[in-house]
Amino acid sequence: MNPSSDVFYFDLHITGLGYLNRIREVQPRKGDAFLACDIAALNGPSDSPDYRRFDVRVSGSEAQHLIRRCQQAVEAERKVLIGFRLGDLWADTFTYSKGKRAGEQGISLKARLLFVSWIKVDGQLVYKAEPKTTDDISPVPEAAAAEDAPASDDVTVDSEHDMTATAESF
Repeated sequence: MNPSSDVFYFDLHITGLGYLNRIREVQPRKGDAFLACDIAALNGPSDSPDYRRFDVRVSGSEAQHLIRRCQQAVEAERKVLIGFRLGDLWADTFTYSKGKRAGEQGISLKARLLFVSWIKVDGQLVYKAEPKTTDDISPVPEAAAAEDAPASDDVTVDSEHDMTATAESF
């Protein structure tokens, strides 16, 4: 056991690109209001992608600012495509209250929108995040690293670069 009182977390992040929808301010019965939106994430072959819908809570002041900037374009039904990073994924069950599926159970994928790497409105790039420097990246604590994990020199991950390159190929 680690004698230190520091608490470490294991993060599970989802990166991708998708269309922004339903930007709204949510006022729960208990607690503070928060910004939320839906993301229809693209999945599968680029010539006939499937969509995975995420209902997300927008976390962090930078992400909130960027999503609020997109609200008018979304309400005007313009195509707003974003590169994103989600965290804290969980599934929520609900019952449809209207429509042909009224009374049936459904599942909603929920997450926190942590980071917006770029935004395109009707195909035009309107925002691109500045690349992080190595000083901005915190190291993995030794307690969380497995003994048989590869050394950090063996693995290079640059998901923001890869995602942007993929998005620009559409």
